[in-house]
Amino acid sequence: MLTIRNLKKSYGGSSLFEEADLQINYDTRAALVGPNGAGKSTIFRIILGQEEADQGTVDLDEWSLVGYLPQESEDVGNFSVLDIATGRAGTIAELETELKAMEEAGTVDSRAYYEAQTKFDALNDPTVEAKAKKMLRGLGYPAENFDRPAKEMSGGWIMRAHLARLLVIEPSLLMLDEPTNHLDLMSLLWFQDYLKTYNGAILMISHDREFMDAIVTEVHEISERRLLHYNGNYSDFEKQRYDNYERQNNAYKNQQKQIGELQAFANKFRSVSSKASQAQSKLKEIERIEKIEKPQAPKKPFRFQIPDPPRGGQKAVTLEGIHFAYGTHKVYEGIDLTIERGERTVLVGPNGSGKSTLLKLLGGELTPQQGKVIQGHNAKIGYFSQHRSATLNPNNSVLTEVLEAAPTLREDEARGILGSFMFRKEEVYKMTRVLSGGEKSRLNLIKFLVDPPNILLMDEPTTHLDILTVESLILALENYAGTLVFISHDVHFIKKLAKDVIHVANGAAKRFNGDWDYFIEKSGAGNERAALTAE
Repeated sequence: MLTIRNLKKSYGGSSLFEEADLQINYDTRAALVGPNGAGKSTIFRIILGQEEADQGTVDLDEWSLVGYLPQESEDVGNFSVLDIATGRAGTIAELETELKAMEEAGTVDSRAYYEAQTKFDALNDPTVEAKAKKMLRGLGYPAENFDRPAKEMSGGWIMRAHLARLLVIEPSLLMLDEPTNHLDLMSLLWFQDYLKTYNGAILMISHDREFMDAIVTEVHEISERRLLHYNGNYSDFEKQRYDNYERQNNAYKNQQKQIGELQAFANKFRSVSSKASQAQSKLKEIERIEKIEKPQAPKKPFRFQIPDPPRGGQKAVTLEGIHFAYGTHKVYEGIDLTIERGERTVLVGPNGSGKSTLLKLLGGELTPQQGKVIQGHNAKIGYFSQHRSATLNPNNSVLTEVLEAAPTLREDEARGILGSFMFRKEEVYKMTRVLSGGEKSRLNLIKFLVDPPNILLMDEPTTHLDILTVESLILALENYAGTLVFISHDVHFIKKLAKDVIHVANGAAKRFNGDWDYFIEKSGAGNERAALTAE
């Protein structure tokens, strides 16, 4: 279906990748991985014809239909959610114009014409609205929001509408750039199950290891300007990559030892007339050896120590008889909960059960209609949410924002932490007002880590982070001296950090005094992701 040969791309004299080859067949399920800035999205743009390679070829089967989901959505005008999902929001008109132009130019036998015509036919099918509604429901949209103007929705919900349209078209090659960033757990599980039986090829960029483990059967890694290929899912890839490094490193060390012994003999005896010819022979032997390059060790997560927060009371925060409702929708009626100092607690439960509401009540972000929220002695509470950006000074640079949050932090320390959270080189001088939503989320997270509260409440902290950065965050939080309560659908993150589990459902919060494995056993969930949404 798709064949890439000998691809090379450079920016400003710096090479992203060279001699890159990639083969995607009709049944391929592949992930493209690598650190931020390695060139993953660049390869996507080259495949899509949005950017030219410096050298190499991209051959796409002429009967293949490519569908692409970018990270950011375009302007939605005054169209409804359903208009976007069915293509009525400009897509059909654009395709019609495109087809007419190609017909007038006499290029109706081209691959571009076939692709535009196929998309046009899919969106004009009589069943398109029913298919679009099915996709929207699967992606979490309630039926009453189908006709709402999309501009009233958040960016994440708009992206779901675009994803629904893509699934309605059913392209033979589905290209997904961070598709899980904008999905809650229930819609992610639906999407994951949908892709398992998808009748086409999938090429994705993702930082969600569980999602990749469930879907992909091969991994392509951009590393040291090369595109390396591995069979299996993401966990298989990690093991193979480490095993390959160990094997190559051992071969390199053995060869260096051999060369060293030959060189030592030559150095010792080159001046001894009776052994000069042997010494010269050893030098020629060194020249004949095909040298093994020293392999690059897999990158490790950045380690930094979160400063110790002020010590709080034994009862960090307590909820007593809390009643809370959004209008007529009652979430809690008389709930009691105590969070003790030093706990590492994850909140799990079905979508809409009130996990985020409970976290906001603990943090004082919401005021209950009845009951008490009692903060412990010397409590310093920090509430982190990926949607919270109002705390940033729009006139500060990224670096200044961090240094103001922690005045004792040296600039080189701040730059190191920023680099580990994907703010590299000149990016630290960007003004916060021009940052994307994901960048603002990461910057707020850094501010919490360099000037930590003693009660840290976190709602989906790993969204917008790559896998290596998630590992850095885990290492930092493992040594955090305060109290941690968090919500996440990243099972790896939960397993590493949670020592207690609180299951939120039907207006109640049930505590399981044990780690994630203990909760899986006691809840009777069929698998780890299902346990996150168990009733």
